[in-house]
Amino acid sequence: MPDSTTQRERMVAHQLAARGIRGPAVLAAMRAVPRERFVPPELSGLAYEDTPLPIGEGQTISQPYVVALMAEAARLSPHDTVLEIGTGSGYGAAVLAQLVARVETVEIRPALAAAARERLKEYPQVTVHLADGSLGLPGCAPFDAILVSAGGPTVPETWREQLAPGGRLVMPVGPSRELQRLVRIVRCPDGAFSQEDLGAVRFVPLIGARGWDGS
Repeated sequence: MPDSTTQRERMVAHQLAARGIRGPAVLAAMRAVPRERFVPPELSGLAYEDTPLPIGEGQTISQPYVVALMAEAARLSPHDTVLEIGTGSGYGAAVLAQLVARVETVEIRPALAAAARERLKEYPQVTVHLADGSLGLPGCAPFDAILVSAGGPTVPETWREQLAPGGRLVMPVGPSRELQRLVRIVRCPDGAFSQEDLGAVRFVPLIGARGWDGS
């Protein structure tokens, strides 16, 4: 079996660049993070497959293409402070840490938050919060970008309020728990919001006060 560096190079070439991911910084970030460290040990041989993988508690680590797509859609800059909703395994936060100054990531499930915090120790620019991510993180706002790794019925108003002027929010939104559209919302300087549809996606459901179980 090829070593992990070779597998990452193949992933970037065939799963990302070949599908239209163009940002050099995003491609470099995806090359840099060893995905096998963020999946269960028994699935490490599948770490670079073009698919999501289970991580326990009914949750998944997103397929590499989706992680890269969301990072590119967020139009990140090195000085940005980013809020990630749904830490999961911590892989997305590790990728974001290659791209921005600060990552505040929120996980509602204690076991997943604890495991992610351990994996992310080598990323000092990342802080893992155990909280209801559907409420955002007002104590750390405003954010230059918010990335959401769970699908909700609507975009919570709390997240819009926590975006800085010019901030970008990337989230899967849809009328059912199974299928969503990935949207990018930008907070304009005058306080208005613009929205773009980036295509069909499928994510685990957003839970919490502003998610499916609280809506």
